[in-house]
Parts: sequence; structure tokens; C-alpha cells
Amino acid sequence: MNLYIDKIRAAIEPLRQAIIHHKVYSAIRSVEALRVFMQYHVYAVWDFMSLLKSLQKNLTCVEVPWYPKGTAQTRFLINEIVVGEESDVDERGERTSHFELYLAAMQQSGADSSQIEGFVSALQETGDFAQAYARSRTPKAAADFVDFTFEIINSGQAHLQAAIFTFGREDLIPNMFLSIIGELHSQFPSDLSTFKYYIERHIEVDGGHHSHLAIEMTSQLCGERAEYWQQAQAAVVRSLERRLALWDAVYAQLR
Repeated sequence: MNLYIDKIRAAIEPLRQAIIHHKVYSAIRSVEALRVFMQYHVYAVWDFMSLLKSLQKNLTCVEVPWYPKGTAQTRFLINEIVVGEESDVDERGERTSHFELYLAAMQQSGADSSQIEGFVSALQETGDFAQAYARSRTPKAAADFVDFTFEIINSGQAHLQAAIFTFGREDLIPNMFLSIIGELHSQFPSDLSTFKYYIERHIEVDGGHHSHLAIEMTSQLCGERAEYWQQAQAAVVRSLERRLALWDAVYAQLR
């Protein structure tokens, strides 16, 4: 394994553990509490898709006329991930993106999706994040989370984008949360079947196949440049700190 990868993993392990063992999970003991969690978490699902597409834009040619861009290996890695994230299958085998699948889970569970839908609609209309946050009444912690992601996106630095994509999002669903979802689903299967499927699919696809592809992509982009790895590690730390702040906000609302 790449020694730089090992170094990042060691550096972020305390933050990962703080996220995995966050008290927010123990506070989700009802469908009502899960709905609150989803109303915040959906912003992370949406901006994950934006991060994904920024990587595809940086690493492949998405304009016409087409010209070779980057290496064929990094093109393969990001395109393979995009296919799975942007056009996966739902529990009925129909094609959907992971964001649209999450929205379907929110609607089935009775969670309020008006904020995220209003935000996306306003952003599409105005292109202005501040206006979109205000018009949709996006929670501040969710706005801060998205703002950091777009700070990295707007940097145009593919190695930073790949790093937070790889280490800032994957493998952060604890067993406690899985058992809570399983228990709630057994009580309310008609409300939570889509969310349960989303979580299981996330672990299967994102935490498995895509995780390996993303690690290789980050390794390719950073190469043997020590300064790139240092920058990548700093970005990942900030990304995990934002996730902790997001979970703190959910927990505060649940209390």
C-alpha cells in the first residue's frame, strides 16, 4: 500500500472515530428523528455528486471537439465511479442517481425535502449560493458543509478533490447506525425500505468497489509529490471537521 495513503489514514483516524462514534446515532431512535437526520444529510449527498462531476470535468474531456486529456487510467477511474453514482439502480432495478434515490427515500419516509429541493431549484435559477441558502432556509451547518466542498471544487485542484472524495466521505457509516436502521425498518417497512436500500447500496458500491477506485485515483493524481500529499491530508482533515460539525447540528436539533 502507498505509504502516503497510510500516513493520511493514520492522521485522520481520530476524526474518523469521532464521526463513527458520534452521539447523533444514539439519538436516532424514531422515524421522526431519522427524518431530521435526512434533512441535513441530503446536502452531503448532493454536494458529493457535485464533487464527483468536478473530478470528471477536470480529468476527462467533456467539451466538443474532443481531445485527449490526462491519462487513460485516471479517465477510466473517474468514469467508472460516475456511472455507478449517477446512474445506479433503485430497489426495483430502475436507473437513478444516488441523490435522486435519497430524495425518494426522504419522500417515502415523510421527511421534509422542501429545503434541499428549494435550494437546488434556486441555485439552478440564480447561480448564487447565498441566495439559494436564504430562499430555501438551508440550515447553517449544511450550508457550511456545502461551502467547504465548493471551496475545494472551485480550487480546480484535482488532487484535493480526489482526496476529500476518497477519505472525506467513504466508510463513515457505523454499525450502530446500520442496526438502528434495521430495527426501525422492521417496525416501519413501508416508510423506510428505500432508505434501508440506499444505505446498503452505499456500503456495497461506495465503500467497496468505488473506494478502491478512488484510492487509486488519488494516488495517481498526487504521485510522488510530497507537497500534494500534504495538501491532500490538510483538505481531508478539514472535510472531516465539517462532517463532525454537521452531525453536531443534527444532534442539537434532535435534543
